[in-house]
Amino acid sequence: MAGTVEGEKIDVGFSGKRCIHSRNCVLGDPHVFVPNAPGQWIHPDAASVEKIVALAENCPSGAITYARKDGGPREKPPVVNTVRLRENGPLAVHAEIVLGAETFFRATLCRCGASQNKPFCDNSHIKAGFAATGEPALKDTPALEARDGPLRATPTTNGPLKLEGNVEIVTGTGHTVDRTTKVFLCRCGHSANKPFCDGSHKKVGFVG
Repeated sequence: MAGTVEGEKIDVGFSGKRCIHSRNCVLGDPHVFVPNAPGQWIHPDAASVEKIVALAENCPSGAITYARKDGGPREKPPVVNTVRLRENGPLAVHAEIVLGAETFFRATLCRCGASQNKPFCDNSHIKAGFAATGEPALKDTPALEARDGPLRATPTTNGPLKLEGNVEIVTGTGHTVDRTTKVFLCRCGHSANKPFCDGSHKKVGFVG
């Protein structure tokens, strides 16, 4: 499913292709995002504009977006670009992400190698039994001069995810693993140094 549901003061966009069913939306307000509804399940007028905005911006995959009609501010990029490591799961990126010709602020990117929707996660890591800690060893890295700005994400051909720009790699519990302006993160699921690439994609014949 994809499209936009219009409300009186705010429109809500949804991309089923990007959704990873984190359920933040239906748990946040089941009157706005109605779980297991047979028909229309998004109701923009069932809560305040501020609540809708908060729910949308809490969607890690970026599947939920919004367009305000009340003159209020649009979504802004974060003051600190982060890549959060989900335990046995994807990379949750929050930044001014530049991916190809698109720019957006939230995305969950595959790191198990099994997604049929690369570079985005489609929850294939669950069926694949992907195992990768969300709490890798921390590096002793200096603070970045700047922590925001555009973050260019490039899924290299049959290789890792290249990130260029200010970014902090963060564990699931919020500890900073690395601070960098350029990094290659594993997409094949086989690196022995996750979340970083160690060249294993070549050995396993990763295609993506």
